[in-house]
Amino acid sequence: MLTVKEGNYAIMGVIQEENKVYITFEGEKEEQCKVVLLNHQTKEKEIIEVPDEYVLGSLRSIEIDNININEYDYYFEINGQKRIDPYSRKIVGREKWNNLSRKNNSYEIYSSTDKHDFNWKNDKQPEIPKDKMIMYKLHVRGFSMDTKKEDAGTFSAIKDKIPFLKSLGITTIELMPIYEFEEMKIKGTNLAKLPDYVKWTNKSDDVIVAPKKEKKTVGVNYWGYVPGNYFAVKTSYAYKKDRASIEFKELVHELHKNNMECVMEMFFGGNLNHNLILDSLRYWVREFHVDGFHLLGNNLPITAIAQNVMLSRTKIFYDDIPGEVLDNQKTYKHLYLYKDEYLYQARKILNHINGDMSEFINQQKKQNSKYGFVNYVASNNGFTLADVFMFNDRHNEANGENNSDGNAWNFSNNCGFEGFSQKKYIKFMRQKQWRNALVMLFMAQGVPLILSGDEIQNSQKGNNNAYCQDNKIGWVNWKKGKSQDSDIEFVKNIIKFRNDHPMISNTNPYYFNDCLTKGMPDVSFHGESAWVAGIDKQMMALGEMYYGEYDSNNTKESIYVAYNFFSGVSTLALPSLPENKQWHLLMDTSLEKKPFLKEAVKLKNQQKLTINAQSIKILIGR
Repeated sequence: MLTVKEGNYAIMGVIQEENKVYITFEGEKEEQCKVVLLNHQTKEKEIIEVPDEYVLGSLRSIEIDNININEYDYYFEINGQKRIDPYSRKIVGREKWNNLSRKNNSYEIYSSTDKHDFNWKNDKQPEIPKDKMIMYKLHVRGFSMDTKKEDAGTFSAIKDKIPFLKSLGITTIELMPIYEFEEMKIKGTNLAKLPDYVKWTNKSDDVIVAPKKEKKTVGVNYWGYVPGNYFAVKTSYAYKKDRASIEFKELVHELHKNNMECVMEMFFGGNLNHNLILDSLRYWVREFHVDGFHLLGNNLPITAIAQNVMLSRTKIFYDDIPGEVLDNQKTYKHLYLYKDEYLYQARKILNHINGDMSEFINQQKKQNSKYGFVNYVASNNGFTLADVFMFNDRHNEANGENNSDGNAWNFSNNCGFEGFSQKKYIKFMRQKQWRNALVMLFMAQGVPLILSGDEIQNSQKGNNNAYCQDNKIGWVNWKKGKSQDSDIEFVKNIIKFRNDHPMISNTNPYYFNDCLTKGMPDVSFHGESAWVAGIDKQMMALGEMYYGEYDSNNTKESIYVAYNFFSGVSTLALPSLPENKQWHLLMDTSLEKKPFLKEAVKLKNQQKLTINAQSIKILIGR
């Protein structure tokens, strides 16, 4: 017989301390509350009544003596209804991804404890400054399932890819949800049924006939943007299912050893208790040493999160942080605005869809000394970067929703043919536009983010909402070939160029004048004539110059980025450089094979620059 006493209301969930276990959960005084223990070996149930006098506010708490909770799974029973502990450290029942045999057990899951210890040794969180950050967003399964390795689709496979990611120049990995969530689409027993009067039965004299029912594809909740178990690592993402938390810690530890960060995407749905949200974030920082969170969801306690002292050195990414919170951070600036605003302006001007040069340049120079901005041209919620230039329209038929799901506003351009094409001029145009998008992204002042696979022009066949595509549509295609090698080399080069020239990612806004009396403005703009006073939104070609005397790397090299979004050749003026310095061409996206030159070539005409149609050039002044 188990001895039950009043517990510790300060500790949520289930905690073992020596030979005692404390169990605390939400349960009103008026409710009938039980704790059900399931013995691993005997499979027998131990039902514990929780007296209504063991209540504080809306919390029930008990202490059980002489028990090892690691020998049990458990759940709560409130008024006869089974409830999983929202603070459980482990979920039992979802060990295998999309396991259809679970239907035989009514998809039962249970709460459990995580008894693994981990030696963090001398783990140190990198705290990469915002001007050095290069972000890379990935899905644990989708990132590695196409590798056909034994550990495909797991944390272990990501760990194996760290050398590749580091060689690209990536500093910060963003993981789509890796906490426990239900990936299976389970039909509820209480689903609303249509009343009889709206059901249609065809009759011979009907002028209008009911449409034929299309067979809906049975998919999975591949992405995980549903309410989840926010304290448990997703077991099916582990190579060895009994070591999920250890494998995730090993991944984080290995990233830190390589001076790389781990950011978790956290989707909090509905009216989730704000205390639970804060407890969850603190738990992942404390237990797993994660470096940041990309928060998704409405009605989040963003002010409390931003001001929490345990999270004050944890990077927080969100689309709506109040201005007074952004402006009043502690010494370490850890808040970032993460939204689609860069994506739309970049795609509009690239694809000639109401593009506005002034709005685009505003995105390029967007910066604040107190907080950061995340920029991207493609994310999982939309087309991949390759598909932006391959499809005019979404092609989500495989989702089984009559192609009605997904964003209808993609601002894409198929370059003359919908889908894959072997025509040389179409392939070249798409290649050039892919390069243009990446150059724009990495020449912008904010934090650049690329979606996994975009470095190799991965395609989802026009699906812009692959939330249920746990297959080759939603996976990164790691086929080997010269084209992928050259794409990877291009990404490495543009990231290296950004890193070698700190002016590009300056942590403070530019003044666009010679504020330090160095002879030229810190940043200036140039059209057909040099020194453009204002940027006309109708302009389709523009030169942006960073004056080398304002660079902090002591090379004193000036940079000139020539953007030509016009469908024909354009000419821009080149400002004269002081001290007999000359302009040299380093990169041209219109060069078919080697856009980055092995060595910068000195220009013959130092006053005018010709740029091919819809292409970008980078010059350095030395």
